[in-house]
Amino acid sequence: MAKTVTPEAATDDPIAHFLEEQRYHGKSQRTLDAYERVLRRFEAFLADPERVPTAPTTPAEATRRECMAWIHELRGEYARSTIASYAAYVHRFYGYMVRVEEFDSNPMALVREEMDERIEKNPTRRDLSVADMRAFVGSIEHPLHRALVVTLLKTGMRVGELCNLDLRDVAIHHELRAESATPTRAALDGRPNAIYVAAGTELDGDRSAANKRQRSTIVPVDDELQSTLVRWLAIRPDARSDPAPLFSPTDGDWGDRIEPHAVRRIVRQYAEQWGWYESGAGAGENVTPHYFRHFFTTHLRDRIGDRGVVKYLRGDVAEDIIDTYTHNWGGRVRGVYEANVYSLV
Repeated sequence: MAKTVTPEAATDDPIAHFLEEQRYHGKSQRTLDAYERVLRRFEAFLADPERVPTAPTTPAEATRRECMAWIHELRGEYARSTIASYAAYVHRFYGYMVRVEEFDSNPMALVREEMDERIEKNPTRRDLSVADMRAFVGSIEHPLHRALVVTLLKTGMRVGELCNLDLRDVAIHHELRAESATPTRAALDGRPNAIYVAAGTELDGDRSAANKRQRSTIVPVDDELQSTLVRWLAIRPDARSDPAPLFSPTDGDWGDRIEPHAVRRIVRQYAEQWGWYESGAGAGENVTPHYFRHFFTTHLRDRIGDRGVVKYLRGDVAEDIIDTYTHNWGGRVRGVYEANVYSLV
């Protein structure tokens, strides 16, 4: 996690200085963590006399040759798109430090121009059928893990949006929910069996991730998702904070809000068991929480004639379209969704 750095320490630790300024620019904690992970790896390479081609050095003193050697080392471990992403992180670090006049030059600039590796902006993803995913879900017995996976697959929400859900964001007809002291949001009145996904501007409290959607969205809950959530609510630990998070860890920090990295770890655990995840394979091969969003979009879009409904559920449409579907939510969103959503349980 990026740490606060004083101006006096900036020269001694330019990476910390860069991360702190990116935080001030509004970068999310997930982005900062990704930058730090890559930049610290690059820094460790430069300091290792057995790996760096010249004498050990620092990011501030590194040359084009050290950058080339680092990229060459990555080629033995990572996919081409991942290497391109790592090079882009280092390139942005140097580019920023040059612009603020902390460094004199960007040694990664020419290396990146000459690299064959490129970031896959629209990778061809693993093609899994609904039957494949149904078998995958069936293999998950842990109530929390199953609830996380089924919620992602049935709603198409992002992993950060999943973690940011509060108990008040879920309206389902069941005694466990009815007995809760936490009332549902007013926006869910008259819309039973639904989940409220808040816009980023509505978030507060103990959250490490931001919701990217600009307008709040109400997503239907079908019978399968309802039963899955009820099973989770039966063992859900009491929350430590208000508003109470819907999902909490069960392997420590009971009652806290689950973090995106924990969800990714859980999904990876099961994907590896099915041979659907390999380190360095990239987005085209690995099944991750983001893959579930892709799966939801692809399979639901193919079944629904009104593609605007899918865009609404994903939170990808403009304000006027959001308003149109919100005002006719029961007849246009719920009806179309329930008639076409795939079965996973």
